Amino acid sequence: MDSFWDFFWFIIAFFLLMAYLMVLFQIVIDLFRDHTVGGGMKALWVVGLIFLPILTAVIYLIARGGGMAERAMAATQRAQKDADEYIRSVATSSSPADEIARAKSLLDSGAISADEYEKLKAKALT
Repeated sequence: MDSFWDFFWFIIAFFLLMAYLMVLFQIVIDLFRDHTVGGGMKALWVVGLIFLPILTAVIYLIARGGGMAERAMAATQRAQKDADEYIRSVATSSSPADEIARAKSLLDSGAISADEYEKLKAKALT
């Protein structure tokens, strides 16, 4: 780089390239996330993005841009719901040590017999 202006224009061009790539990836992600669009239409959008990338990206953003945020929000909510369900299922399941300790406390209190304690212990370890 010979001058400040060469460096300045390089930075501007690099920024625009990164911004374009981010938009392009968001379009492709949104396109394949939407299950209401058929395979043929998806293929046409991808071919358009390959051969006329800027024009196709602008047309996509105008035609389908409003729904992009809704589809992204729906996917985020589904992921959050799945994560919450998984956390809830892990939190509610007890370990074998917890079950054995619970059975031991029942044995100590006289609520169950030694045979019942051994059965509960064997069940917890399997």
